[in-house]
Amino acid sequence: MGRLNIAVVNADKHNCREICALLEKANIPGAPLYSLEVLADHLSREPVAVLIVDLDTLPVDNRFFRGLKKQYPDMHIFCLSSRTYHPGLEEAMGLYICVSLAKPLNFEELYYWLKAVADEPVFTT
Repeated sequence: MGRLNIAVVNADKHNCREICALLEKANIPGAPLYSLEVLADHLSREPVAVLIVDLDTLPVDNRFFRGLKKQYPDMHIFCLSSRTYHPGLEEAMGLYICVSLAKPLNFEELYYWLKAVADEPVFTT
């Protein structure tokens, strides 16, 4: 798998650290971020190939995802949620979000999707 810069944004600090720890066990570095403000600062300083967003803990909407993809068109957005339906995010789910993952997180599924995006030529090293 090519080297990916991954950011995990989740207001639940414990869950965010757990996801980053799982990534580290697979030798995949992940930056734990706990708010959208910290995410904006991180994205301005570091290139991010994959962004994992917890829909259950953050106040995100279609405009948020539209802005992310406009500013960072090559970034893959993965979402994590305990719900299967998110009213009001239909546009984001159809156009901007690459992968939706269920809680509790199945790391094998996450790894599969990370490998899929890492194998794209733009992200390999």
